[in-house]
Amino acid sequence: MVLYDRTTHTFCTYGADKHYDSASIVKPIILGALLLDRGVHLSEEKQDLARQMIVSSDNDATYTLWDIVGPKNIQNFLDRAGMKNTVLDEAGFMGLTQVTARDQAKLLELLTAKDNSVLNAEERSYILGLMRDVQEDQRWGTPAAAPSDAAVQVKNGWLQRSETGLKNPWDRGDWKVNSMSAITGRAYDYGLVVLTENNRVPEGESPEVGWDYGMDTVEGVAKAIHHDLYPDHTPPATGNPSL
Repeated sequence: MVLYDRTTHTFCTYGADKHYDSASIVKPIILGALLLDRGVHLSEEKQDLARQMIVSSDNDATYTLWDIVGPKNIQNFLDRAGMKNTVLDEAGFMGLTQVTARDQAKLLELLTAKDNSVLNAEERSYILGLMRDVQEDQRWGTPAAAPSDAAVQVKNGWLQRSETGLKNPWDRGDWKVNSMSAITGRAYDYGLVVLTENNRVPEGESPEVGWDYGMDTVEGVAKAIHHDLYPDHTPPATGNPSL
């Protein structure tokens, strides 16, 4: 978990350098690499693919853009962004990119800063605009209980690593559930990344139980953080969040 807040000069971490399967939170990285390589004036087809990738988290659109951009350009973006601990999957599975909360927070900071050294203002705004438009049923996680008067840019990821077969005791088809948000507008300027794994599916239970547990864990952390930062603009945090 990583939180940064430029307004209150708050920065805190928990397991910030631990690697996790990215699932779909790799998708803003792919879009960043595309814009770094091609600029913001994309063809109508690429704009449509980018929207599908971020707004509805469409995997087919993502792999099309992954192939267009290519691992070399994606790695170039990671290097330029200082995301030194993000490791692309050698077999090309985008959701198995190894990410850390610290690197994902660097991405949010890059997108919300005024530094044009990696992406210019128009390119950064393009990515944030799509993250603001993420469809309603995918706006769970780190946006939970965010200030009601803030702009919330979000990207979530969820992955059931092994649906069949037990390869090791830590990978039983349990869920990896990740969420990242940039909170901006008015006086807000902060970002939150929460990554989880091993969200257990009890024997005989529906797989959704593990997914729900992961989502509830992320939202418990998010509610506590938003409330502690801006108690006058958020509902009281409830429950006992844990990672």
